[in-house]
Amino acid sequence: MLQTVTKNYSFEDYLNYRDHTDLKYELFNGELVPMPPASGLHAEILRFIYNILNAEIQRLQLECVAWPGNVGVRTGIKQSRIPDILVINQEQRQLLRTLSSAILEEPPLLAVEIVSPGNPEEDYRYKRSEYAALGIPEYWIIDPQELKISILTLVDGFYDVVEFRGEDAIAFPTFPELKLTVAQIFNV
Repeated sequence: MLQTVTKNYSFEDYLNYRDHTDLKYELFNGELVPMPPASGLHAEILRFIYNILNAEIQRLQLECVAWPGNVGVRTGIKQSRIPDILVINQEQRQLLRTLSSAILEEPPLLAVEIVSPGNPEEDYRYKRSEYAALGIPEYWIIDPQELKISILTLVDGFYDVVEFRGEDAIAFPTFPELKLTVAQIFNV
């Protein structure tokens, strides 16, 4: 019987890993997890939310920036995630310019994940635990399969969650003046 050996990567190995492809990888418990290309709907929702957040940040002249899914966040000793969207402060933005790998070790202000078909437990369970442990104050889960948006707010190390559906007006703690319904997001 042939046995496949999976390499157990350290965080340093992960930072230096290059396979000369366009694939992005997350690190979960020492294993490289390839991130498949997004579906068209996933990409469209990402673009919509990213543009809305940037417009709101500019309108309010906030000292932060929205960043699309190409910046990682270290969530453990052998763990790193690449959220679909991050909102980071200006210090983190400046730090990213100096790093050889765009991976933050301090919590961003906000992480947004768009649930992919086939692995909702990634966003609802694993990333939720990792993001809470890291201390990310706000985490949005946008679920096109269930047509709901969950807004999670960190309270005493755990996330409180409020779910929105249909024509519900979403309450965004970090952006309280932002006016969006669930339907607007899923009908992009």
